[in-house]
Amino acid sequence: MNQGRVQDSPLAHVAAERIAAMVQNLAPGARLGTKNDLRLAVGVSVGTFNEALRLLQSRGIVSVRTGPGGGVFAAAPSPIVRLGNSVLALDAADTSVADAIRIRDALDPLLVADAIRHSSASDIQAMRELLRAMAEAIETEDSTSFTRANWALHARIAAVSPSAILRSFYCSLLEIIESHTVFVLPAHEAHAMYLRERYDLHAALVDAIAERAADKAQSLVHAHNTSAHQQESGHLDAPTPRGGSDPVLASVPALDRGEAGR
Repeated sequence: MNQGRVQDSPLAHVAAERIAAMVQNLAPGARLGTKNDLRLAVGVSVGTFNEALRLLQSRGIVSVRTGPGGGVFAAAPSPIVRLGNSVLALDAADTSVADAIRIRDALDPLLVADAIRHSSASDIQAMRELLRAMAEAIETEDSTSFTRANWALHARIAAVSPSAILRSFYCSLLEIIESHTVFVLPAHEAHAMYLRERYDLHAALVDAIAERAADKAQSLVHAHNTSAHQQESGHLDAPTPRGGSDPVLASVPALDRGEAGR
């Protein structure tokens, strides 16, 4: 079973955390070194380092300057980035993961409404590419890849929103959920049927966004969250996650997972 990430490699997250630890006690504007010096210090490839650097820049932890005297510098995070980082710093207990899922579900209608108003043809195309990844995962009975693609689709819908606060907060919640998920339970007949139902629901949602069909889209969001919660309560014949929903996750606290984290 493929347990890799759709968007970022686990090594990139490990490298990002190491660099973030270096930045922790530095004043804004302090120089960490050149990109190559920093890459060698954390011991990763150029591609992995660039992924890690992108993650750190998106979180407002570092900035990069080119030219003489350039390199990687400790950044002064904006209030929006501090909000996202404070969410990511929540306790790693199961209750935090469950809270993240509950709040994520509450924000979905806002993000879908923004997607209906603001999505472009390229946005819809990107969403449909992620739907294809979900469909391929069903064909190969790869529950983990289905889940990663599902999360990536949620993040891509969120990316359309013009609200930086909403995007940052929502994506931080997704990262909490993803980073506390070790694997997805293997598919069996009932679970495979559940994944197909989830795919159909997401495909219909993307169609509704493309059609600017607000009422239909919001009805699908409600069905999405309701069916996920029914599955958690045992109303659907599928294994039950410890800390989450959609689809079937095996989640444990970060302290219990050792190297299975980000």
